[in-house]
This record gives sequence, C-alpha cells and structure tokens, in this order.
Amino acid sequence: MRPVWIIDDDKSIRWVIEKALTREGIAYQSFAAAQDALDALHKGPPQVVISDIRMPGASGLDFMQQLKARLPAIPIIIMTAYSDLESAVAAFQGGAFEYLPKPFDVDHAVELIRRALDESMREIPVAEIVAEAPEILGSAPSMQEVFRAIGRLSQSHATVLITGESGTGKELVAHALHRHSPRAGKPFIAINTAAIPKDLLESELFGHERGAFTGAATMRRGRFEQADGGTLFLDEIGDMPPDLQTRLLRVLSDGQFYRVGGHTPITANVRVIAATHQDLDQRVKQGLFREDLYHRLNVIRLRLPSLRERREDIPLLARHFLAKSARDLKVDAKRLSENALNFLEQQDFPGNVRQLENLCHWITVMAPAQMVEVADLPPDVRGASGGEKTPTAFDSNWKRALEREVAASLGRGEKDIFDGLNRAFEAALITKALEHTGGRRIEAATLLGIGRNTLTRKIQELGLETNQD
Repeated sequence: MRPVWIIDDDKSIRWVIEKALTREGIAYQSFAAAQDALDALHKGPPQVVISDIRMPGASGLDFMQQLKARLPAIPIIIMTAYSDLESAVAAFQGGAFEYLPKPFDVDHAVELIRRALDESMREIPVAEIVAEAPEILGSAPSMQEVFRAIGRLSQSHATVLITGESGTGKELVAHALHRHSPRAGKPFIAINTAAIPKDLLESELFGHERGAFTGAATMRRGRFEQADGGTLFLDEIGDMPPDLQTRLLRVLSDGQFYRVGGHTPITANVRVIAATHQDLDQRVKQGLFREDLYHRLNVIRLRLPSLRERREDIPLLARHFLAKSARDLKVDAKRLSENALNFLEQQDFPGNVRQLENLCHWITVMAPAQMVEVADLPPDVRGASGGEKTPTAFDSNWKRALEREVAASLGRGEKDIFDGLNRAFEAALITKALEHTGGRRIEAATLLGIGRNTLTRKIQELGLETNQD
C-alpha cells in the first residue's frame, strides 16, 4: 500500500498526525507546502491525502484540483481551522472525500483516514457499478415471477390488474407491459384516479364537448381517446368514485363512451391496465367497489412484492439509485459499505422502492464521504430520531428471554442480579457493536449512542480490552 500524504504548513499538526499513523502502522509522508507534494508526484502517487486548506503558496484546494486532474480516484481529506460554509462547500465541490475542521479529535482523524484507505483499495470503479440499467431491477425469486409474467403477456391485449403496496413500482410494470406488447408503437397514457377531484375526473377520462360546463370553452379529448390503439394505465383504481366505476364498466364491456355533454358514441381501442395498493376483494365486500367491474379488471392479476419480501435486491437497487442520482446531479457516485448495505437489508422500508430511491438521493446530497457508513445514514433510518420505536416480534422475544433469566436467577437464590445482568447486557452491546464496525470505536460509540470516552471506560470496566485493538 502506498503512503498517506500529510500536507500542512503547521509542524505541530503534521507531528500529531504522524504519531497517530505510526501507532496505527500506517505509512506516511509529510509536506510543509502543497507545491512540495505536487513536485513529489513523479516519484509515485499517495494512497490517501490529508491536507490543510489554507497554506502559503498553493492552497489545499489548488492541490486537490491539480491532483484530481491527474489522479481522480485518490481520496483527499481537507483540514481547516476556518469552519465556515464557504470552505466546506468549496472542499466538497472540488471532490474532497471528507472535510475535517480544526481542532479535531485525533482518533476521529485516524478513522477518516482508514475509511479513505478502504475506499482507495476498492478495485471496482464507481463508473462500472451500474451501466445502462434495465427498466426494472430485481433478482429475487418474487421479481423473477413478475418478469416471467410480463414475458408471457408480451403478445397479449388482456386487461391486467397490478396490486402491491405504494412504492413497489406498479407504473414501471405497466410501462413494461406496454413496451413489450403489440401496442408498443401506440401511446401509453397514465392517470392517477386518486389525484384528480371527482368532478374533474369524468372529463379527464372521457373528455368533454364545448359548453358542457362552465369553463368548457373548447372540445377536449379525454385519456381514452388519447390512448386509442395503445394502453391506458389507471393508477389507484380502488379510489374511483362509484358513478365513474359504472361508466368505466360500460367502456370495458362495449368499447364505447360519450364525452361529457356529448351525444355521439365514441369508440376507442384501448388496453386497460389498472393498479391499486388496496384490497379490492375487501372493498367489494364493503360495497365500495363494483363486483362486476372488479371481475372485468381482474382478468390477469400481477402482485408486486414489497421490498421486505425481496431484501436481497436492496444492494442492487441502492447501487442503481446512487449512480442515477450522481448522474442527475453531475457528481461522483457515493458507495455504501458492506456494513451499511447489511443494515439497509434489515430495514422494513414501508415506502418500498420509492423510499429507497429517495434515501439514495439524500445520501448523494448529504452523506459526508464517498464511502457511506451506517453512521452517515439519516437519523430516522438509523432509528436515532428520538421517536418511540414500535415494538417488534424480536423486541418481545429478547425481553421474554431476559425475564426467564431473571426468574431463573431468583429461583437459584442468586444475589446482585441487577449488576450481573447489566454487565452482561453492556458487554454484549459493546462487543457486537465493535464486531459490526471492525473494531472502530468512534463508529461503534456513534451507533450505540454513547460518547467515545464512555465506550473506552466501559471496555476497561467490563474487561473487554484484551479482545480489542
């Protein structure tokens, strides 16, 4: 591994970082000026750079600009005693891996350098993570079933009902059904029936004649006419008002309809694909949805799995969305560490794929480093928002196990049960957190919600020191 370059005109800063890296067994080379470092590039590049932002002569930003032009993959940590917004923005816009305000905690600086080293050692270039992605991503068995169904329907004109929770990608599947159908060369028209007021929805679907109502100054073609020969996607069909359900049933039955205020029947050759996140069977039983319309729509049903049912697809989707956000924002793509990916795979994602996409956009904009760790995720995702967590089956299981242990200890006549179980509990928390972070105490303390000094003291008190670096 190549050395870490330390660039700072302050000798004391260089000395502190040098001692810390020596203790960690990390090779380094120090420079008092940015130009000296640039002149040394011909002897071989660094693995990572940690540089002050303001120095006599060339600044840290100048150095970063020149180094990035030659070797764009080398991570650069920018240090500054001027903790202002302009410095932070300039550092990140220039491509900094991280921004480190002075005075800094030495352990924190070493942690950042280790993360930068991990980033620099990865062999897969970010640009290769996701090339031109297919229209729908998923390798989970449940998604493969969806793909097979789309394939089987590729020569069909049948009406399809897509069900699934919000955010599972129902419109994407509708687009795919259209693109892989004989109607692909004709229009695909989508309308969210829940997003349009009831008094406007009829006109939106079927159009209106001039003078049909106040404000109808001209004749207007509705979505059915616009989709003639192609596909009409009716999203959130479960929220359609009862009177419009009746009109829709007639269209599906005989292929004809009237514009609002019109008297001439209009024929449209349209394939209808409907979607809903609601339980239509239940709504039929409740009298909220026409049973005959339900059977008309439910010719072929495709159920999209929630993200909880296809957790193995989360890494693939996350890499895709991070690359997409980076392209949209014209920045380098962020990457999730193995720990962060494993953490996300355990989340429930009630908003499904849409929620994951929004999270990846947040990471692209807000995460401090190119390599994203669990501690870099939003507080609400980490569960650190301060709100009360909803108990899960897992919560109940470990609490019952703890209660059984307490009862057994009392039954054996043991004393100091509180202290003994409390020490065991703390030891388990700290040991597992350190295993999760690879022994990195700052990150472990952040995940546990305690201070680094508190974590160090607990390790000593509990006799865990021998197991840690």
